[in-house]
Amino acid sequence: MEPRPSVIQTRLKDVNRVIAVASGKGGVGKSMVASNLALTLAEQGKKVGLLDLDLYGPSSHLILGFSPEGFPDEEHGIIPQEIEGIKFMSLVYFSEDKPGAFRGNDVTNIILELLAITRWDDLDYLILDLPPGIGDETLDVISFIPQTEFLVVTTPSKVAFGAVEKLLKILIEGKLPLLGVVENMTRDSSEYISKKVSKLNVDYFGALLYDAQVENAIGDPLKLVETNFAKDVSKVSEKL
Repeated sequence: MEPRPSVIQTRLKDVNRVIAVASGKGGVGKSMVASNLALTLAEQGKKVGLLDLDLYGPSSHLILGFSPEGFPDEEHGIIPQEIEGIKFMSLVYFSEDKPGAFRGNDVTNIILELLAITRWDDLDYLILDLPPGIGDETLDVISFIPQTEFLVVTTPSKVAFGAVEKLLKILIEGKLPLLGVVENMTRDSSEYISKKVSKLNVDYFGALLYDAQVENAIGDPLKLVETNFAKDVSKVSEKL
């Protein structure tokens, strides 16, 4: 019998809440939302971990301005390094940010190993930055961490929400913990997304206005938390 799933629950026994920031569509700013949510919660005095589970395009380390040089300390498991009060873990420690190609079983094994060896210890929140789509990574999280609560990110685009809606329906049909939907990069007051979400009986967590200053703040957490975008994310955190 595969022992790692039970080890994962042992690793997470002192984690109060696991929140996955997910989307059925790429390019919606999911990693930006996940990273800023972690920063915001840490600023509020919470004990926070951030795990980037995007195997093909991890970007949380770029947003936070972190260069994973060397490997984290190991003592009865891997101890995540800290960035601005956030315990941070990512595949980039293993890949050294080089491109990689993985097949289904490889993906599951990588995720199992990452979850089983990482020591989170005592946390209020563990934020998972999931890759776009509804692939092995998302399904593995559902399987190995059933207590995960999902915060789903979309943009005002009808095309983007067409994909996001599929993820929402999977979560609803599976009766999985679904916190709500965040509408990112909004520019106007259109109610298209909020109405679509309401029809699914899912909570609409509000809009994150497009903020041109975010791009200049990437790589500098102290600048990021001062942006209007981060302030909007802070409002979302209050609804958790």
